[in-house]
Amino acid sequence: MSDFVITAAAVPALPVEGTSALFPVRRILCVGRNYAAHRREMGGDDREPPFFFAKPADALVAGGGDVAYPSVTANLHHEMELVAALGGGGADISPADALSLVWGYAAGVDLTRRDLQNAAKDKGQPWEASKGFDQSAPIGPIRRVSGGAQPQGRISLSVNGQTRQDAHLSDMIWNVAEVISQASRLWRLAPGDLIFTGTPEGVGPLVRGDRVEGLIEDVGAVGFTLV
Repeated sequence: MSDFVITAAAVPALPVEGTSALFPVRRILCVGRNYAAHRREMGGDDREPPFFFAKPADALVAGGGDVAYPSVTANLHHEMELVAALGGGGADISPADALSLVWGYAAGVDLTRRDLQNAAKDKGQPWEASKGFDQSAPIGPIRRVSGGAQPQGRISLSVNGQTRQDAHLSDMIWNVAEVISQASRLWRLAPGDLIFTGTPEGVGPLVRGDRVEGLIEDVGAVGFTLV
C-alpha cells in the first residue's frame, strides 16, 4: 500500500536494442555548442567551453512514433545528438574514469523552440521553455557498449529524405569523457542519467508533416513524424 496522496508517475524508460529490457531514466542533461561549426553557426566563439541545460525525463519520445508540433512557436528546430546513458555515477569524476560510467549510447534529437530561445536570450531570461517542453527529446533504443568507449563514426539527420546535418563524432570540441567529467563537477551523476552531447552544424526548421530520420554510425537510429 502506498502513502502517496496522488498516483505516482511511471518511471520513464527506454528500450534496449535487441532485448525486451528497459533502461530507466532519471534525468536528462544536455550540452550546448559542443561542435565548432555549430557554435559558429549560432554566433559563438570556438574557445568557449560548452554549457549545460536540462530537459525533464518525461520529454523523451521513444519508438519512432509521432511527435506533436509544440505550442507557442513558429520556429521549431532539429538538433541531432549522440546520447550517453549512464550506468554508474559520482561527483568530480576524472576524464580518465568517466567512460566507465557509460552503460550505452543512443541517437537522439533535441527539439528547440528557436524563437522562444532567441527572445529569452535577448532579455537575459532563462530559456527552459525553449528546450524542456513536452516531447522535446525523441530518441532511439539504447545500444549497450563494453567499457563505455566513445563511438567514432558519422552523425547525420535528414528531413523528408533530404540531408540537413552530416558530420563526424570526432568533430566534438569536448569528447564524451570530458563532457561527463565536467557534468560531474556541477551535479552528482547517478545511474539512469542521460547526457545529450551536443549537435553538429546544419540545424534548421521543421514543419508539420515532416519525417525526421537520424543516424549515428555504430550506435543506431531515431525517427519520428511531426504532426
